[in-house]
Amino acid sequence: MTRAIMLQGTGSDVGKTVLVAGLCRLAANRGLKVRPFKPQNMSNNAAVSDDGGEIGRAQWLQSLAARTPSSVHMNPVLLKPQSENGSQIVVQGKVFGQARARDYQRLKPQLVASVLESYGKVCEGAELVIVEGAGSPAEINLRAGDIANMGFATRANVPVVLVGDIDRGGVIASLVGTHAILPDEDRRMISGYIINKFRGDVSLFDDGIASIGQFTGWPCFGVVPWLTAAGRLPAEDSVVLERLARGRAGALKIAVPVLPRIANFDDLDPLRAEPDLELVFVRPGERLPADAGLVILPGSKSTIADLADLRAQGWDREIGAHVRRGGRVIGICGGYQMLGRRVRDPLGIEGAASEIEGLGLLDVETDMAPEKTVRNSRAHSAEYDVPLSGYQIHLGVTSGADCERPAAIVDDEPDGAVSADGRIMGTYLHGLFGSDAYRARLLASFGLSGERTNYRESVDRALDEVAAELERHLDAGFLSDLVGS
Repeated sequence: MTRAIMLQGTGSDVGKTVLVAGLCRLAANRGLKVRPFKPQNMSNNAAVSDDGGEIGRAQWLQSLAARTPSSVHMNPVLLKPQSENGSQIVVQGKVFGQARARDYQRLKPQLVASVLESYGKVCEGAELVIVEGAGSPAEINLRAGDIANMGFATRANVPVVLVGDIDRGGVIASLVGTHAILPDEDRRMISGYIINKFRGDVSLFDDGIASIGQFTGWPCFGVVPWLTAAGRLPAEDSVVLERLARGRAGALKIAVPVLPRIANFDDLDPLRAEPDLELVFVRPGERLPADAGLVILPGSKSTIADLADLRAQGWDREIGAHVRRGGRVIGICGGYQMLGRRVRDPLGIEGAASEIEGLGLLDVETDMAPEKTVRNSRAHSAEYDVPLSGYQIHLGVTSGADCERPAAIVDDEPDGAVSADGRIMGTYLHGLFGSDAYRARLLASFGLSGERTNYRESVDRALDEVAAELERHLDAGFLSDLVGS
């Protein structure tokens, strides 16, 4: 039988995604056929799997760590938030429908079969499956019909390791409280816990470990330090944007408005890794920096709603002023749609039927259409004559005079648009900045030169570094049982 273990957190954003990725790489480095699995994910950072459907970007990263092709079955249920209380539901890589939060709770029992079917497919041919939970099992108000945490673990009989984040404080109470609040059936699934994101002298936490053991009886499988290499990995959740510090001062400042339904913002990670750039994430209530040379409008799960929010912040006027000063703008996917003259949604695909005036920086218009484009793509930059690779996940058809100057040739078809003066560009291709050659040419157009980073290699090195840290800091017996000695 395939061995499996599930990492669940005492709360959201405790570092489960990185730990699963690191354990996948550790197992792969030891020659095991390992695969990641997450029953239910909520994220607008999606990827296109190798078998052609949508999955959470984190499971794509974990498959990379495991050195195995990604599959829709690694993340059978993906929720993509479109509003404060409603999401698009993607099941086994394809759009299943839309639901408000309360309605989704009633839908979950229908999705159990898909989750268990996908888990079975992931297990086929694997020696080890490392499962990631979502949120916290202590959310007992959501336990009925649960498919993300203990509901999955108990059905699939997968032992659970709890992860607590000591950096945010209260980790002892979080672990002990989880023990206290779980029903016996769920508590029996937990084999131990990991303390994550520790800074300083680990011996200072010896009494904490003793206290947790006294209250729970659970063994500690290790205290993992703050993993600096994790900062070089693509982030999954937009909550990370709240913590991203202003980039170090660089020769080129790039401004990114952070809109409520921002999607696929990991497109920007290769730029964050560049030493000559200062990437500024502009939050609501803040102004776009007047000295920015480039503004990037990233993807959006709801273009019309986010465009309205962009105007409410006054960023439309500031982007206009930026362009008049000679600045440049790049829009990706939903950001590309915003750059045009108008966006129409007559069928109410993003919500209520509506249309909105765009920023008018490109002579194009977009009509939302029910058919969703989801595919990995090979492409070529029409502007810089260099190869590109990436993926497309979008609704809508964009057309207009500026499309006669495409940004790229994607799968042998023209994609995107460029303004007559060349300073405004939009494209549907995600992963644009991940092309080292494109990134180098883009920076050269701003007068920057020098050795450019190999982004994919830097991610791969970061995964190896995380795996090495876990090997140093996790309990030897735990690792031997998991991946062998």
